[in-house]
Amino acid sequence: MLISGLIIGAALGFVLQRGRFCVTGAFRDIWIAKNTWWLSAFFVAIAVQSVGVWVLDALGVITLSASDFPWLATILGGFIFGFGIVLAGGCATGTYYRAAEGLVGSWFALLFYALFASISKYGPLGSTTEALRGITVEGQGTLHETFNVSPWLLVALLVVGTTLWARHHITKPRLKFATLPPEKTGLAHVLFEKAWNPFVTAAVVGLIAIAAWPASWATGRESGLGITTPSANIATYLTTGDVELVDWGVFLVLGIFVGSLIAALGSGEFKLRVPDAQTIVRSIAGGALMGVGAAWAGGCTIGNALVGTSTFSWQGWVSLVVMILGTGVAAKLFIAPRKKTAAPAQVPAGV
Repeated sequence: MLISGLIIGAALGFVLQRGRFCVTGAFRDIWIAKNTWWLSAFFVAIAVQSVGVWVLDALGVITLSASDFPWLATILGGFIFGFGIVLAGGCATGTYYRAAEGLVGSWFALLFYALFASISKYGPLGSTTEALRGITVEGQGTLHETFNVSPWLLVALLVVGTTLWARHHITKPRLKFATLPPEKTGLAHVLFEKAWNPFVTAAVVGLIAIAAWPASWATGRESGLGITTPSANIATYLTTGDVELVDWGVFLVLGIFVGSLIAALGSGEFKLRVPDAQTIVRSIAGGALMGVGAAWAGGCTIGNALVGTSTFSWQGWVSLVVMILGTGVAAKLFIAPRKKTAAPAQVPAGV
């Protein structure tokens, strides 16, 4: 059954790469481009998954349960992770699919992300992670627990709110750019050449996330999509040889890389690109911050911001907010100054 992780991961990696589904970009655009186009698409994935997981719970296929809310670790870790993804040039899944496209900077980010996630979960920083995550609000792990309402009420609010938000963006006119004549036809054109709609991509991501739940549970791993712990497990397995660490999640992240590589090769977007020294240093720092932050927060943009939010955990929603704040601070420090420097000079009227 572990092979299902590889299959689902490959499907996810393919969709992420071809749909250019970048959560870092969604968070960054709020601060730099002053728009929420991609963030609203991300919420489509959350809403689709939320409907699916609560149906699975109602049918008894999975059992969603709440745990105490580790508020301090979530806030600190989420902010650090959000800051780090700007330096790394991508979040957890974004780093995987960009590494598969041949971006050498993402190789460094991915390596240090996995390494520092392992250090923070199983190594020298493990006790720090455990201590931080031990500071909790007991019996208040989910929003529906806190407000004493049915989770289905929250599902309905999420779906309605997301639909209105997405509709707002879909109905707004967008700039159209000239495109080259298609070289492929039929399914090959759709899969490897045609630009994918962000909202369709998001819906497919949500469906894949739903499929991950029963597939993962069938192997004894009682959770859905997750990137940080599997990445840490890979790093730890390579240094210890402990085969018990090789679970469904490990196959999932390996599949993400494989699926992204297939998509990049098929679309002609694979190309080895070696960045300058400054970018490599930032990628390493960003990857390390991602690993520590995700370990403290209990998840990344997938485990918390996509999956945790769909089950209405406080950890998921609070980490989503502080990740966005961390991204904003890093964007203001590292991206905004570059954009000002690169801005074209104003030409006087009449010249």
